[in-house]
Amino acid sequence: MRVMLKATMDTGKANEALTSGKMPQLLQETMEHLRPEAAYFGPEGGCRTCYLVFDMTDSSQLPPVSETFFTQLNAKVEIFPVMNADDLHKGLSQLH
Repeated sequence: MRVMLKATMDTGKANEALTSGKMPQLLQETMEHLRPEAAYFGPEGGCRTCYLVFDMTDSSQLPPVSETFFTQLNAKVEIFPVMNADDLHKGLSQLH
């Protein structure tokens, strides 16, 4: 299932990761592990936030997907199902 992960990072912990040089490594490892089809980064609500869209094949993936954000960046993590335009069209065609 295609999902979107939204990680809103704690400013203090993210600052520590940046100044120690750890942030690029954490994000690189996450990207290599998830292989997202899309990845976006920017501020939201005054905090560094990332959005990753990837395929989650099993719910057992939740811990390894989210723990780096929780433990290393003290982030608030949300994961929810999403659709692209083709998925939406396919789903809507099943309503008739």
